[in-house]
Amino acid sequence: MNYISQQNLPDSLNAYRISMGILFNRIKWDLNLKSWKSKKYFSQNHTKYNGKKAIILCNGPSLNSVDFKLLKEKNIYTIGLNKINLLFENTDFRPNLIVAINKLVIEQNIEFYKNTDIELILDSSCANLFNSKKMNIHFVHSLPLQLKFARNIKESICQGYTVTYVALQIAYHLGFSEVALVGCDHNFTTKGSSNMTVRAEDKDPNHFSPNYFSNGVKWQLPDLLGSELHYKLANEYYESNNRKIYNATDGGKLEIFERKTLIDYINE
Repeated sequence: MNYISQQNLPDSLNAYRISMGILFNRIKWDLNLKSWKSKKYFSQNHTKYNGKKAIILCNGPSLNSVDFKLLKEKNIYTIGLNKINLLFENTDFRPNLIVAINKLVIEQNIEFYKNTDIELILDSSCANLFNSKKMNIHFVHSLPLQLKFARNIKESICQGYTVTYVALQIAYHLGFSEVALVGCDHNFTTKGSSNMTVRAEDKDPNHFSPNYFSNGVKWQLPDLLGSELHYKLANEYYESNNRKIYNATDGGKLEIFERKTLIDYINE
């Protein structure tokens, strides 16, 4: 495994310096014109889809077994993640919304994001890479805090070690009463330290496309335990407010959410 050295970490943590860094980052974002536009969008769309169903398209290999013709026919709101556009070569299906919060992913996929008309929600750390005139691009601010769930994403969200968790917060904000995950295999053949940045091999065995992370591009290894902790938190928030998350993935190793076939989820 080709690991890339991480930034040098301090010998000790200075709470004041960390707090001031978080505060400065937030103030800087609040003064950005793109922040105002994004907050307006989030306010306008808060609880817009109350009582409706949504499907989150995760990027595991099992995504290839999804019947996208069925999704298109049923016209259910879908949220694609990261490089979901690599799927477009094989289908005319398009998600309603695409979410990406990892800076490496956004930089690698930036040409698609700049040219698509699909609604996008990206991390505010990459806002400077985009033209402010693009009305379909919205930015969400991430806090370096964990074990938090944002019911309203207008201010900030917690990344929870996975873009899927961010998508669950967005779906909650939009008001969906039921959300199903597909393609969430929660299993990676590439092993190593959680969150470590590595160089990709020639082909990617961990995602629905062999070109997802390939040919030496940088990517970060998953933190499956951290993801599970946040999935449990999301599940609690949904259920405590009479909402539901299902796992409609074909196989995979995620057992936190109740299992349901995609066909049953769509038809019920």
